[in-house]
Amino acid sequence: MSNQNELSHALDEAPMGLFHLRAVLTAGAGFFTDAYDLFIIGAALVLIKGQWHLGKDMIGLLGSTSLIAAFLGAFIFGRISDVFGRKKVYGLEAMIMAIGAILSAFAPSVIWLLVFRFIMGLGIGGDYPVSAVLMSEYANRKDRGKLVSLVFSMQALGLIAGPIVAMTLLASGVNANIAWRIMLGLGAIPALAVIYFRRTMPESPRFEAQVRGKVKAATDSIREFSHGAIQADQVSTLEKPLTLLQFLSNRRLMLTLLGTAGTWFFFDYAYYGNSISTPLIMKIIAPHASALTAESWSLMIFAIAAVPGYILAFSTIDKIGHKKLQLIGFFIMGLAFLLMGIIPGITSMVVPFLVLYAISYFFAEFGPNTTTFVMSAELFPVSVRTTGHGFSAGFAKVGAFIGTLLFPILTATLGLSGTLDITFVFAILGMFITMLLPEPSGKSLDEVSNGTSTTTSDHHLRAM
Repeated sequence: MSNQNELSHALDEAPMGLFHLRAVLTAGAGFFTDAYDLFIIGAALVLIKGQWHLGKDMIGLLGSTSLIAAFLGAFIFGRISDVFGRKKVYGLEAMIMAIGAILSAFAPSVIWLLVFRFIMGLGIGGDYPVSAVLMSEYANRKDRGKLVSLVFSMQALGLIAGPIVAMTLLASGVNANIAWRIMLGLGAIPALAVIYFRRTMPESPRFEAQVRGKVKAATDSIREFSHGAIQADQVSTLEKPLTLLQFLSNRRLMLTLLGTAGTWFFFDYAYYGNSISTPLIMKIIAPHASALTAESWSLMIFAIAAVPGYILAFSTIDKIGHKKLQLIGFFIMGLAFLLMGIIPGITSMVVPFLVLYAISYFFAEFGPNTTTFVMSAELFPVSVRTTGHGFSAGFAKVGAFIGTLLFPILTATLGLSGTLDITFVFAILGMFITMLLPEPSGKSLDEVSNGTSTTTSDHHLRAM
């Protein structure tokens, strides 16, 4: 058998083409929606707490409830995608996000808003493993980090869109009770827009061929999707699907999961706690600033610091190395949190604080916010790839839930400086756990997954 005819080889060595861009845009639109829906609640809470007279505990719960739902959604949809196929759930999770956003806009009380944000969070969690893994399985070896990072970088547009929407509504003088409902409801529009395009994408050719054994269907669909750019008629091996129990009892896979889930957990504690609470942070450092001014500062930080971080990440990730970039990002991000926590009086000095806050954002994006997403889509065998990513993303959202829930409470008890000191510790822990992971940059998915399996023979039935 000629290696040149193997489907995996053809996918690994295919030059970047328009079909890659189509996959990036289709998958990335979901991450625009994820980011908008998750972070717009920070701006909305400024208005909601006044209308419903909420305490800090309820503010923290409202800000974090979609994250704990995302934990469940990532687990559930990640596993379903490995059992029934990626395409079975691709689009379903977008519909759940859209329904949750629409219902949130019409919530009659804080309890119902919690319920509707929870529903939306299930869809957000489900989007993580399916979008990431589909893109990694379409990608070539050389540009895989860039392509998966481009999908995730659509989050940057969602981060910017939220403050713009909030500023526009506030500046227009829209009634506060109506403004926050519009903010939350608008999240349904991009989710609905991508459902059709997601349903027209073919099943992952690697999953279809290597797990299901449908080689002809896989090669035909990728040939059509790529407009003939990828030609293959064979698959080197079929992979014996791992059961969930086999996955959880495999020592090397569990060590990999500890690395991917642990680093993502520690990062999301730091990132989501700060990001969703950015309006609160702005009010602490400048208590007399208006809501519009605070949103303007948030937008400035996202646009000046976060967006360039995303761009530099997808531009250089395959050159620097996925693991190495994660280590660099964790270290400098943590250092910025430490300085914000220990420099006397900095939380009352707007400009110096914003500079350090911006640095933390830049190295979050140019580092673990991107790489945790990418590496979780690379390091597991194809039959449990969305399961591994879903578990990692799910545990990460537990960290995000804890960070978002505790941040308002910790700032009230320890002050902003003490809260940021704790965030520094989480960043350093993430850096150390990164050392458990191999470097997947430049390697084929088959090569990487073989390195995280007990033995090759455990997961391969026969050569074609």
